Amino acid sequence: IRGHYRYHWQSHNVKHSGVDDMVLLSKINEDAIVDNLKKRYMDDYIFTYIGPVLISVNPFKQMPYFGEKEIEMYQGAAQYENPPHIYALADNMYRNMMIDRENQCVIISGESGAGKTVAAKYIMGYISRVSGGGPKVQHVKDIILQSNPLLEAFGNAKTLRNNNSSRFGKYFEIQFSSGGEPDGGKISNFLLEKSRVVMRNPGERSFHIFYQMIEGASGEQKSSLGITSLDYYSYLNQSGSYKVDDIDDKSDFKETMHAMDVIGIEAADRAMVLQIVAGVLHLGNINFREAGNYAAVESEEFLAFPAFLLGIDQNRLKEKLTSRKMDSKWGSALESIDVTLNVEQACYTRDALSKALHARVFDYLVESINKAMVKDHQELNVGVLDIYGFEIFQKNGFEQFCINFVNEKLQQIFIELTLKAEQEEYVQEGIKWTPIEYFNNKIVCDLIESKNPPGIMSIVDDVCATMHAVGEGADQTMLQKLRVQINTHEHFNSWNQGFIIHHYAGKVSYDAEGFCERNRDVLFNDLIELMQSSEIAFIRALFPENLNAEKKGRPTTAGSKIKKQANDLVSTLMKCTPHYIRCIKPNETKKPRDWEESRVKHQVEYLGLKENIRVRRAGYAYRRIFRKFLNRYAILTKESWPTWRGDEKQGVLHLLRSVNMDQDQFQLGRTKIFVKAPESLFLLEETRERKFDGYARTIQKAWRKYVARKKYVQMREEASDLLLNRKERRRHSLNRNFVGDYLGMDDRPELRQFVGKREKIDFADKVTKFDRRFKGIKRDLILTPKSVYLIGREKVKQGPEKGQVTEVLKRRIDVEKILAVSLSTMQDDFMILHEQEYDSLLECVFKTEFISLLARRFEEKTQRKLPLKFSNTLEMKLKKENWGFLSGGGSRQVVFVQGQGDMPVLKPSSKSLQVSIGPGLPKNTREYEKARRRTETTCCYGEQRHFPLPVAHQNGGLKNTNHVANQRNSSHHHNQRHPSSSNATRPFLPSNISQIKDRNTNRPQPNLDCLRVPDQGAAGAHRPSASRPTPGGGRPKPAPKPKPQVPQCKALYAYDAQDTDELSFNADDIIDIIKEDASGWWTGRLRGKQGLFPNNYVTKI
Repeated sequence: IRGHYRYHWQSHNVKHSGVDDMVLLSKINEDAIVDNLKKRYMDDYIFTYIGPVLISVNPFKQMPYFGEKEIEMYQGAAQYENPPHIYALADNMYRNMMIDRENQCVIISGESGAGKTVAAKYIMGYISRVSGGGPKVQHVKDIILQSNPLLEAFGNAKTLRNNNSSRFGKYFEIQFSSGGEPDGGKISNFLLEKSRVVMRNPGERSFHIFYQMIEGASGEQKSSLGITSLDYYSYLNQSGSYKVDDIDDKSDFKETMHAMDVIGIEAADRAMVLQIVAGVLHLGNINFREAGNYAAVESEEFLAFPAFLLGIDQNRLKEKLTSRKMDSKWGSALESIDVTLNVEQACYTRDALSKALHARVFDYLVESINKAMVKDHQELNVGVLDIYGFEIFQKNGFEQFCINFVNEKLQQIFIELTLKAEQEEYVQEGIKWTPIEYFNNKIVCDLIESKNPPGIMSIVDDVCATMHAVGEGADQTMLQKLRVQINTHEHFNSWNQGFIIHHYAGKVSYDAEGFCERNRDVLFNDLIELMQSSEIAFIRALFPENLNAEKKGRPTTAGSKIKKQANDLVSTLMKCTPHYIRCIKPNETKKPRDWEESRVKHQVEYLGLKENIRVRRAGYAYRRIFRKFLNRYAILTKESWPTWRGDEKQGVLHLLRSVNMDQDQFQLGRTKIFVKAPESLFLLEETRERKFDGYARTIQKAWRKYVARKKYVQMREEASDLLLNRKERRRHSLNRNFVGDYLGMDDRPELRQFVGKREKIDFADKVTKFDRRFKGIKRDLILTPKSVYLIGREKVKQGPEKGQVTEVLKRRIDVEKILAVSLSTMQDDFMILHEQEYDSLLECVFKTEFISLLARRFEEKTQRKLPLKFSNTLEMKLKKENWGFLSGGGSRQVVFVQGQGDMPVLKPSSKSLQVSIGPGLPKNTREYEKARRRTETTCCYGEQRHFPLPVAHQNGGLKNTNHVANQRNSSHHHNQRHPSSSNATRPFLPSNISQIKDRNTNRPQPNLDCLRVPDQGAAGAHRPSASRPTPGGGRPKPAPKPKPQVPQCKALYAYDAQDTDELSFNADDIIDIIKEDASGWWTGRLRGKQGLFPNNYVTKI
């Protein structure tokens, strides 16, 4: 159905590893699933299906099957046509969006280090590659692809489990036009782990950008930003990890800066971003000491650089880090009190400012990306969700609690749509079904986010609201409240320093220390005022808060914010058609081909893969409501196209019968059709594709004809314009069709050998080349897009072929090296090709065609017009020959004089050649309009014809090229030429032949070149009496009417018809005049044939 073969990396000649789709497993249990995944993983097959769900195992190395070949292989292919691949899922999303006109999304889930971010990048890269578009669309594609390295630099970090762990969540919507071109996009980010700026576990790193800047900044940047070594900064040296094996921070820095440029961030703003990043590092070097019970800056010299980078006063920075303004309300009076902070509070304030600066720069970058891709209206979109995976560390805090909550919500979507909703749908539609049990994690989601009864988040928010002024003891109060209110919940346990939640992925123990403080997530007004006092407008814009506005209600906590974001995300995803990628991490060593059985089995269990397989196996691979099914497959039958008229259910049955689908392969529900096996669906898709392929070929054929016609007509017009008002024209050359290859190069390997293998032949013909003594020598002139070739013949002087004549390349001129082409102003066929070394004088019958093609190729190569010189005295530079004292090129002249007849008479002398030729058609003569229309009709409606030998057009007729060549060979370059006496005084033809012919002809004129019908059309082949009625029996014939007397004229000159609707006649022929016209073209009849003729060739009698 597709017009090319498909090659792919999983050869069918080698042993298959396990099964591609685990629905086909003979046993359905965790051990069988793990064993199948292991077999495939060890043979480098990282993708496996469970029906439409893609399972991806992180290989911890670059795999070879993500290139252009694979993109071409999966584009437009059905899912099971090729081995499992993420490109198949991406292509399915894109095609479904275009066909069903519905938004799509892909939910990528799995624990940290399972390969979710890489999967998201492959999806975005594939969709960007296969979708079309012009420069604007390409700009959007560039932003989509470049947003990844930029956001990874500021939002990803090395953790113990993943060297490039996403420390934020993002939902990337790629927005499309109705034609499927990406013309916009939007990123929603949430839950940036900003605490990583100031603290992290041993062996981990902060965000990549800090290390990239220190390693990759230029000497000038390092000097202006105060950048030294990595271990100089307190924020970086606390975890003892600086380098990562598979990360090159220096080259990544260049990529990050390039990404900012592509997105459209100005150079000044890029510099400000780096200035803030450096400012954060320098803030971390400000330490405090005890001064009584209060904090004091340990070394004030460390205040100068961050104050300078952030554009704030050094003393004010010190003040805001060691004290805080507290508002106190007594009755209606509001007082502000400056409270001096202790060392712990000062460190917290410093870290809060650092975290806020990094978080707001990150939000600025996301906003910049969104502005660069903004679209004023919504059409279609594909969403890609990339969020950090489920996390279980030795010490799990508030961040892990939020991350795992979002993962619980995503797992709930998966359960709702693939397990719960699917089974409920079978019941609603009346489909026979045996229920399958599964764990529904909604109970865990309610434990965390419920309002009534209050869940964990509500209790934490309540504690933060009631103890907002008291930091100490808040965590223990929270823990006590949790024990009282939800200790009996089956998925909750408490311990002396925290609590345990039984997540879908396992039990996680959370440490209560710092829970309330991180949930409060308040940036003190003092720090906002400090940043708003900056001299730098860019920094002031990052803190737009109105501090004078009256505060109403509780402040928004981090927990309530993430809960709202998670529910908004779920709502967005539920409005799309979802697709799923379940990522599995095979080991903790982050090494290829290392397989930890127990770890993989645990992930298989909590991802619910066994239940997923059972549902898919017992259920139906495809379901659609009747209307959408009819819309998609309406093209299969005449009765259903363009719309089915009648009952929708009957229409669906009609389509199924049309492809002979077995009854046991589908069920019809109340509103939907259910198809059991994917193979049955492929039958429908293949038939549909065949139909579209046939129609597409018809459209392509018509379009190609149209383009060819347009290009051909344009070429003819350009050729005519080159000589217009500059050179007289031969009468037969005006309306001649351009053939190009008059030598039949496809059948001439002896000539083809001199031309490049893939070079196209634009023009090929026999010409006469004149040497320095004006001796004419036959040459084959060939033009390709690159060069002009002159090929001659010589006898072989030695070897086994001695004495035989063989082809020899006499000259090759690169098109761009041609300096000019010189021609006379008369109707001759001479031209001179000027080149730096020496010139070539040629006589070419089809010079107009050759020069027009050469001019086009010259402009393509040089972006300049080909210089054409017209003069009746032409100069030719000779080739330098090594003949001793006779060496030296010199020059020759070719002089054109007015003579008689259409054939040139040559008179050579030692240094000049005189060419005498009679007058041709005026210089302003153009191609006849009717001839152009005939050409268009031929090109548009006539099939391309292949003649045994190339043809040349002369005087409206078709002649064999060999005959044309023979004529040229016998007549050219001899002084014994016999000009026609009749041509000497023959008048010029009227110029408006097309108008008169259009008026005089009411019947359509047949295209004789294409159809090969008689001159008078198909009707002209019948006898006039063929349509007479049979006379009545015995009735005498009536007397014939006398023939009407028609005016007549006598031919003064012979005239050869130039078209099929014209008359040819000799001098003294008597022509009946049927109609006279003021244009000069009359209609007449001669020897039974009717046609047009010029009135200045005749006289009335």
